[in-house]
Amino acid sequence: MAERAARRCCLGWDFSTQQVKVVAVDAELHVFYEDSVHFDRDLPEFGTQGGVHVHKDGVTVTSPVLMWVQALDIILEKMKASGFDFSQVLALSGAGQACFSISDCPVWMDSSTATQCRQLEAAVGGAQALSCLTGSRAYERFTGNQIAKVYQQNPEAYSHTERISLVSSFAASLFLGAYSPIDYSDGSGMNLLQIQDKVWSQACLGACAPHLEEKLGPPVPSCSVVGAVSSYYVQRYGFAPGCKVVAFTGDNPASLAGMRLEEGDIAVSLGTSDTLFLWLREPTPALEGHIFCSPVDARHYMALLCFKNGSLMREKIRDESASRSWSEFSKALRSTEMGNGGNLGFYFDVMEITPEIIGRHRFNAENHKVSAFPKDVEVRALIEGQFMAKRIHAEGLGYRVMPKTKILATGGASHNRDILQVLADVFGAPVYVIDTANSACVGSAYRAFHGLAGGTDVPFSEVVKLASNPTLAATPSPGASQVYEALLPQYARLEQRLLSQAQGSPE
Repeated sequence: MAERAARRCCLGWDFSTQQVKVVAVDAELHVFYEDSVHFDRDLPEFGTQGGVHVHKDGVTVTSPVLMWVQALDIILEKMKASGFDFSQVLALSGAGQACFSISDCPVWMDSSTATQCRQLEAAVGGAQALSCLTGSRAYERFTGNQIAKVYQQNPEAYSHTERISLVSSFAASLFLGAYSPIDYSDGSGMNLLQIQDKVWSQACLGACAPHLEEKLGPPVPSCSVVGAVSSYYVQRYGFAPGCKVVAFTGDNPASLAGMRLEEGDIAVSLGTSDTLFLWLREPTPALEGHIFCSPVDARHYMALLCFKNGSLMREKIRDESASRSWSEFSKALRSTEMGNGGNLGFYFDVMEITPEIIGRHRFNAENHKVSAFPKDVEVRALIEGQFMAKRIHAEGLGYRVMPKTKILATGGASHNRDILQVLADVFGAPVYVIDTANSACVGSAYRAFHGLAGGTDVPFSEVVKLASNPTLAATPSPGASQVYEALLPQYARLEQRLLSQAQGSPE
């Protein structure tokens, strides 16, 4: 095999639900190596489906921790066999799905801790109080509630536990050969960390289990160098003894780093579910969405909002109102006016997360409910409604459009420029498209470079300035801001009306 030119690089790892992935990124920020191990396919002895075990109760969902360890071994052996030069790796970092590790580990799909969630909220004064403290109301998949369940159901196992790790800090520990601390960003997805002070909340710890702080260890800034790779990796694979391990974080924070969001930016992933990542300076935690500490700037925050009725809803309206054709769908958007003549629609064929409403609801310009719209109006009502809801709920978490704001669009619908034009118009900001293949992996490699460069003392944007720029796809149309500034309050009032009806309370 021809001798490869030495490429000094950082590795980015992603321990996700279905696979472990790795990328190598060189000093010019080019990805030059990538590989993965798929749990179901490559490790069939663990008997997972989609990387998990769904238990008989239908709500407990776990993954075998040993499977992740074995996947890491396999991927490193594959890299070695390919001739990968580990001696050139300056640093590594990674991401893990949101959960924590015991021998059979609850994962983000687990919803078996409803009782513990209610207990935690009650202990701190309610759901809103918990959100203000930790960035989110109590969620069943969040680690604090999962720990409380283990403590209540198996106190002996809990008392014998020396350390509790997130998947991210567990994966980092494999490279260190020692316990790795939990970082601020992934730690703020546990219902345990005070997001303002960056310390564990004593009230939340006490509500979940005794002696919990010593089992978690102190949290650290996300860009911290937590040590060097252990001698095992030096001897077995040829890593340099000085190769640094930068704190691992969660998959969503790592994706924000991979997309290189800056202050005021917003990323919109238009997939099966629509997801928003927001960069916030002053968050206002609410009962919906999540606020995390930023993975790239310890002074700021990121927010996450998820909407279930995404691409499948768009496809249904395309089939019903645009002859099953995306070109007809686009034509409908181009042939209708901004603001849709005041016609507003809510399209939730499955129960929405934000807000908790189901059904299709159409309103004319006089705010009267109507049973149907003309086909072209239906198409625009869907797209405008989806984007107005996103803006309203983003602003509810403290987001504000700034003069330098840019929107980064990813996912299937980001290929449709007419949909992106509506997005630009509703938010009043330019929309860019970006290649986010393996964004959590790439973001982890970027974060490794950041930690290596000095972390908190060096702006992340300075470290990633050589990365390729996103492509401009749409700019706001003239007059768009006036149209939507008038329409957004109307849409918000109608949404609140529907929510009150759904909850059975008076309007």
